[in-house]
Amino acid sequence: MEYTEILAPAGSMETLRAALRAGAHAVYIGGKRFSARSSADNFSEEEIAEAAKLCHKYGAKLDLAVNTVISDDEAADFCEYIRTSAQNGVDAFIVQDWGCAELIRRCIPDTVLHASTQMSVHTAAGASMLKKLGYARVVPARELDSETISRICGTGIETEIFVHGALCMSVSGQCYMSAMIGSRSANRGCCGQACRLPFSAVGNKDKAALSLKDLSLLPNVHELVAMGVDSFKIEGRMKRPEYVASAVHELKSALEGNAPDMKLLRGVFSRSGFTDGYFTGKRLDMFGVREKDDVISAHELIPKIHELYRFERKAYTIDLHAVIKEGQPVVLTGNCNGITVSYEGEVPERALSRPTDKSSLEKQLSKLGDTVFILGKLTADIDNGLMVPAGKLNEYRRNVTEELTRRIIRKNTPEYTFSDYTPHLPQQSCIEPDRKISLRTFCRTAEQIKAAAELSEYLIVPEELLNEEILGSVDISKLIVSPPRFIVNEYSLNERLRELYRQGLDRLYCHTPDCIAIGRELGFRLHGSFTLNIFNSFSAGYLRRLGLEDCVFSVEATLKQTAAVHTDLPLGAVVYGRLPLMLTRNCPIRNEVGCKKCKKKLTDRTGRELPVVCSNDYTEILNPDRLYMLDRTEELRGISYGVIYLSDEDTESTIAALSGQKPQGNITRGLYYRGITT
Repeated sequence: MEYTEILAPAGSMETLRAALRAGAHAVYIGGKRFSARSSADNFSEEEIAEAAKLCHKYGAKLDLAVNTVISDDEAADFCEYIRTSAQNGVDAFIVQDWGCAELIRRCIPDTVLHASTQMSVHTAAGASMLKKLGYARVVPARELDSETISRICGTGIETEIFVHGALCMSVSGQCYMSAMIGSRSANRGCCGQACRLPFSAVGNKDKAALSLKDLSLLPNVHELVAMGVDSFKIEGRMKRPEYVASAVHELKSALEGNAPDMKLLRGVFSRSGFTDGYFTGKRLDMFGVREKDDVISAHELIPKIHELYRFERKAYTIDLHAVIKEGQPVVLTGNCNGITVSYEGEVPERALSRPTDKSSLEKQLSKLGDTVFILGKLTADIDNGLMVPAGKLNEYRRNVTEELTRRIIRKNTPEYTFSDYTPHLPQQSCIEPDRKISLRTFCRTAEQIKAAAELSEYLIVPEELLNEEILGSVDISKLIVSPPRFIVNEYSLNERLRELYRQGLDRLYCHTPDCIAIGRELGFRLHGSFTLNIFNSFSAGYLRRLGLEDCVFSVEATLKQTAAVHTDLPLGAVVYGRLPLMLTRNCPIRNEVGCKKCKKKLTDRTGRELPVVCSNDYTEILNPDRLYMLDRTEELRGISYGVIYLSDEDTESTIAALSGQKPQGNITRGLYYRGITT
């Protein structure tokens, strides 16, 4: 890419026009289905075609977000939707679901795939693997510092970095709060933004402890350019045209060497200002909410911002040549970007007073205000004493520019090879209905490891707990190493895993594509976590071919959906424990009261307490109620094993849980029966 792309969001045609007129090089949109922002207006199939033409008129790209997970019974509709969207001119598809990516490739072998930030890729290893798997671009997690971004840029895959807009508290693709609280899954595009509601470490009902300020890296764009970032992404498919236009304009201005007007951007939309804490590594003062003053400022700024996109943006220079000869039709030829168009008009008249000359030609032919063109060089071959009326010259100019526009759109529209592929489910795995499932236990303490060892097929253990004492007291063939869910130091983790592998631990628990990439490179046997968000047979099959021996199915699937999966990849299900609702790089308790006053819990607006588990590099916010399915394992059709997730306070109840005793306190059946909103 010869320049760093400005990639703007659009949730409507009005916003799309605003983005392009303000100077965006590309726009990403969502359709009426399969988009992670289902509450945006989004685009019908007809509007996608119109959007593609509009983008290609400016020489811009159109990326379509199909970044949700899909179910098996949606596969046929998904393939039809992809084919139609590609025929309508979409340049690239943004995907989260491994199965979706596989279906797109089978339908359109030469299509362009971008790995969505919902894939949770945050290491160079993960990015490198995606490149080898055929992805053209990766959108890494937003929580990365400058050093990690630089390493990912060095892998050779195109990198698309969020530089402006809202920040989720949770790492994208790793949030289950909205689904568990209100059956509205972020991974299915229906996030209810529960994190913006009041939460507090000390019961403060006015505290929004899970609400971050908006991100802005506009002052850092030249540093990012030097790293090799290919695309600067603006968040906001649900935002107004004024928001998008101002963000594009200020980003473009920053790339041109000017200081971005951060006061303007804050006035348009912010939450207590902006933060660059992830990028700089200074994760302090990152929390904020939408304030009354912000709303008032935005209202006052809107008329000014309208001027940024009132008129067509001049995207091309057009050279014109006019031939006006006696007794011959007038010929006007336009040339732009290697495309030449000629229009033949009428025979010129003899001039009675003012003959047409180059000056009068330029006056009429330079009237390009309603087009994407600006006049470059004008040449003419004119016989003396002839006259072409101004109205005719305007007509000829319009015909030339309209045909040039059509040809530019055609030239910029991708051409694909389409297959006749129809989604085909593989043979369903044969699991005996009355077979007793085996149990695996995720342990958080040394005491839990010892207590669960005898009653578990495998123990899933964080790598930092695997010391000499543990390795000397437990059969290492039963241990599955769990790397950090968010990998901050890729190099040191590799060294640590190599050492564990040399000691005989050869199984790795894979939370994200990064873990898969690292595990494959080091030779580990791979086991997938539910955080890979496997929701359909196609994803399961793909991960099987990628080398996984088994994988925990999505915790957002119902029992019926899980039972219907067709795959030879053994599937697991979470059967006990407080599910992690969020994975975040910021600790909300530390931000509110500091670590010394930490009680390891947050309180929501209803008074429910959410346990908080901290590590050095990230925080997990757990569900208030324990998921409990150990008394209903016979209903887990198609499941080979169950996984027990223990939290810090579960040590004494470990044996009871493994023995099938119902835990004290509130329990939940999760989403196994009620499912999620679609």
